Amino acid sequence: MSERFFMPSMSLMGAGCIEEVPSEIKELGLKKGLIVTDKFLNQSGLVKNLTSLLEKENIEYAIYDEVQPNPTVTNVNRGLAMLKKESCDFIVSFGGGSSHDCCKGIALLATNGGEIGDYEGVNRSKKPQLPMIAINTTAGTASEMTIFCIITDEERHVKMALVDKNMTPLIAVNDANLMLDMPKSLTAATGMDALTHAIEAYVSTAATPVTDACAQKAIELIVKYLRTAVDDGKNVEARENMAYAEYLAGMAFNNASLGYVHAMAHQLGGMFDLPHGVCNAILLPHVQAYNAQVAAKRLKEIAKYMGADVSGLSDQDGAQKAIDLIKELSKDVGIPSGLKELNVSPDSFDELTKNALKDACGATNPKQATHEEIVAIFQAAL
Repeated sequence: MSERFFMPSMSLMGAGCIEEVPSEIKELGLKKGLIVTDKFLNQSGLVKNLTSLLEKENIEYAIYDEVQPNPTVTNVNRGLAMLKKESCDFIVSFGGGSSHDCCKGIALLATNGGEIGDYEGVNRSKKPQLPMIAINTTAGTASEMTIFCIITDEERHVKMALVDKNMTPLIAVNDANLMLDMPKSLTAATGMDALTHAIEAYVSTAATPVTDACAQKAIELIVKYLRTAVDDGKNVEARENMAYAEYLAGMAFNNASLGYVHAMAHQLGGMFDLPHGVCNAILLPHVQAYNAQVAAKRLKEIAKYMGADVSGLSDQDGAQKAIDLIKELSKDVGIPSGLKELNVSPDSFDELTKNALKDACGATNPKQATHEEIVAIFQAAL
């Protein structure tokens, strides 16, 4: 059976690496870029870390800063209109997963046409997207290097999952210096998002030795550095290692895909406009408790990577240890204990479940669930 492995053509890593971006743009022969970001990053001056470098090299740019925390169809359409108006030949995302996902949507439509909803699902496009450089300011989503894109359909109140090889950014940039001012809550949520990526990829039915190696190292780094990154945001060592961790987790799930944690979290975000990483963190132990029915051995291995001595434990006890350690880390970094704290009503579970079972991310979950079983997981996560 053949396997495919997707990632950017180039990735720049390490503190200060953003300084190399202008030379890469010039080498590619690109002329004018649309910078896709949000108002906070633009108005706070963080985007100037990029624009000042572009200006020094006389590289033209325009800024689209209307990205919302859960980017919408409207965000994509407005960004596309600005890209066309400004006659940009490349696009740069600056921020976290929301900026990257919105940017991917714009870049794909720029070359393929149509509406973003046309590309919901797996590999629906025909042409590579506009050249995209993804500059990351968080350590969690890995959207700066993946083929995944999540866009909210405001009319249906659903997060659309687009999984498309043509959405891979050309260059991914992870500069720890851009992450030093992330607030504790965002650091925690994105860090737990990265852990979810690694764990879901590791228990995925599409896992390979390559994705396993990436997931294992990501888990080890997150357990070692996430608490420090949350408690001491200016710790460059912790920030840099979390950047490596989220990138490794991205390499894992970009090629092994995900599972029901993401399929369910997407629906919570779409219906209630909730933070993606927080939803993942809350759902993660409960979905893995369900998966332990068929993936206990893999979960036991995860417990080992999280630092537990599992040598004398059965597979089921080892799996439970992993679940306990996930809950412990989540609590330590300040994640809410359940969906009730996010004001999610059980009345929504039926509709959430219907949409979750349609989400492309669920296809590689180790055990396929019934409607009733997904509802039960939501109930357990209250």
